[in-house]
Amino acid sequence: MTVGVVILVHDDFDRAELVIRLWVAGECPVIVHVDRSVDDQTFDAFVKSLDDLDHVRFSKRHRCAWGTWGLVAATLDAATLLLRDFSAVRHVYLASGSCLPLRPISELRAFLDASPTTDFIESATTADVPWTVGGLDRERFTLRFPLSWKTHRRLFDGYVRLQRRIGVSRQIPEGLVPHMGSQWWCLTRDTISAILNDPRRPIYDRYFKRVWIPDESYFQTLSRLHGKEIQSRSLTLAKFDYHGKPHIFYDDHAEILRRSGSFVARKIWRDANTLYQSFPRASDPGSLNTIPNTNTVDRIFGKARERRAHGRPGLYMQSRFPSSTHANGISAAPYTVVQGFDDVFPNFSGWLAQETPAQVHGHLFGQDKAHFSGGAAIYRGGLSDVARLRDYNAEGFLKTLIWNGRENRQCFQFGPADAQRISGMLTQDTNARLWIISGAWAIPLFMSGRSAAEVRTEAGRLQRREHRFLKSVTSPQTRARVRLYTLAEFLEQPLDIMQGLIDEMAGHRARELTSLPEMHNFDGLPRFLQELKNHGMHPFLTGDLSALPAAQPARIAAPKTYVATRK
Repeated sequence: MTVGVVILVHDDFDRAELVIRLWVAGECPVIVHVDRSVDDQTFDAFVKSLDDLDHVRFSKRHRCAWGTWGLVAATLDAATLLLRDFSAVRHVYLASGSCLPLRPISELRAFLDASPTTDFIESATTADVPWTVGGLDRERFTLRFPLSWKTHRRLFDGYVRLQRRIGVSRQIPEGLVPHMGSQWWCLTRDTISAILNDPRRPIYDRYFKRVWIPDESYFQTLSRLHGKEIQSRSLTLAKFDYHGKPHIFYDDHAEILRRSGSFVARKIWRDANTLYQSFPRASDPGSLNTIPNTNTVDRIFGKARERRAHGRPGLYMQSRFPSSTHANGISAAPYTVVQGFDDVFPNFSGWLAQETPAQVHGHLFGQDKAHFSGGAAIYRGGLSDVARLRDYNAEGFLKTLIWNGRENRQCFQFGPADAQRISGMLTQDTNARLWIISGAWAIPLFMSGRSAAEVRTEAGRLQRREHRFLKSVTSPQTRARVRLYTLAEFLEQPLDIMQGLIDEMAGHRARELTSLPEMHNFDGLPRFLQELKNHGMHPFLTGDLSALPAAQPARIAAPKTYVATRK
């Protein structure tokens, strides 16, 4: 059995020819779709250049403007031709002319042979993952989009405003739950056949023709309807910038691409000669069983995106002039807010109280009540632990607590399950010191023993709340001092991060840590997170935990110098 490839091409035909030959040399039949906007002379020359390849076909041509139905129609026709002419095809891989195989195609085939019934397609509901750029997520499925945004931008925006004003709301076909994800997928023959031959396909096609950017939702939605086993990820490495446009890989990205372990990368610059000469790399027996892991690439691009969006403190340049204003006097003294630590360590509050001279509270803004240090019902200043009284003026509650305890460092737990009314003050207060482990809310759900299907709704709710909070704390207007780590990053170096927390809170009285408090057993956590993905809920705030060891022992690090910096 083999892999069949559908390739969408609209320009750079010399590079597209090279890539097609790579796929055919890897014993993969290829169906090529060429954009209808390409002139006939160029198209005929391209077809002729591939005449010597028996396993290449050209499908019916469609005009493929960005974000329109043409891309889906082109893929459907090409997939139909592929399944008709090549009965040995078991998986269908969607690629473009600017996609470049990074690893030997034989390794991709071996990988798919080991997963004969698995569909690899990124697929998540818009309610769970805020990936969309431009303000349209759920609305892309409930409004009509007959115009191209790129060629009729003013008409497009005006028509959207009109539909909102008159209350247009399209009916989603019965049985469909809209999902979104990367356009570049790999589906089994059974799944793609079920999509093509679905008796309700005319209804689905008619609906998706007026959905915005249907190539990122059509197969992602219908694969949930027909797929037997879905791995919610793409086998193609594709990164997007701050504006939602695809990153282009150049020659100096060669090492990053190699370390990614991905089978295919998009989008390769047409003049990146080093990349086209270096990839696909030669077969290495040691990499045959390597599973694609984009963690390193994600971090590099995440840092680049953060720098692009937020700049560097104190850097003045022609493209960025940071604000010189700073909040002052919101609270009486510095205080520490820790988020996620008590999810990782069961007895974190008690341990922290022993290690530092701080007054360590529990969840001051818990939904049930304010958890004061020592379980007190009344704290200094006449503060009650009753949630209703606290929430009447949440900021006043916190300011009063800090004022009355200003002789000691105040510290409290916070998280997405807590009342969020205080989040605005936390981000604007220069006295706030925020230590955050994002995605740690997944640990209590995992420890509950319930299945991913049972907790996915709660996981989505917690992730949305935490994502909103993280957007505010990483905003250029944030005045608090923030230390933010994903759960994966924390588990890689827990001792160093905990030492930094102790140093900040205890100052010169801090001692060097030689051990950590007891940590939860995370055996099975990566599998649990993958199951959440497979159910359409992507826990992207946890970071990549695919390489998490079976146990997480407390590490003892060599003495290290710590430098205090100000955000």
